[in-house]
Amino acid sequence: MKTGRGGAEIRKRAGARVGTDLKDLYQEVIIDHNRRPRNFRKMEDATRTADGFNPLCGDQISIYVKLSDNVIEDVAFHGVGCAISKASASLLTTALQGKSREEATALFKQVRAMLTDGPAGSVMPESMGKLAVLSGVWEFPMRIKCATLAWHTLMGALEATGERVTTEEET
Repeated sequence: MKTGRGGAEIRKRAGARVGTDLKDLYQEVIIDHNRRPRNFRKMEDATRTADGFNPLCGDQISIYVKLSDNVIEDVAFHGVGCAISKASASLLTTALQGKSREEATALFKQVRAMLTDGPAGSVMPESMGKLAVLSGVWEFPMRIKCATLAWHTLMGALEATGERVTTEEET
């Protein structure tokens, strides 16, 4: 077996390929959730709702939550937005079914940290299950608000503020 610098270079290239393959997979999942969003519907019997708006991208989303005994029985979304915004909302709905309000709040904090802090942060994408596909967004600072809009809107629904959630200060 040959060792030395050449072997390290081969391992380095193989690692780059695995990283690229993982990014490609993440991109495919984002595209799939954009084209075929899960739980994309208005929920007439929602106990909590909130509307969110990202003026930089034009994303507009409504989150519908059906809470029973502080457990999310059902969650859905409706609206228009970019691929990242729709995919993030779709992933949110699949991740939160059956979770408690406290678990949803904790997951919101983890997703926000993963997206804003990047790989140097405290949240490792590997610990986030299917939500890890959103981790690459931190490389594109202008898209972080697209990915977090649904999550902030969820918090608005759970807190029942009745105010529209926005990614920007409104004047």
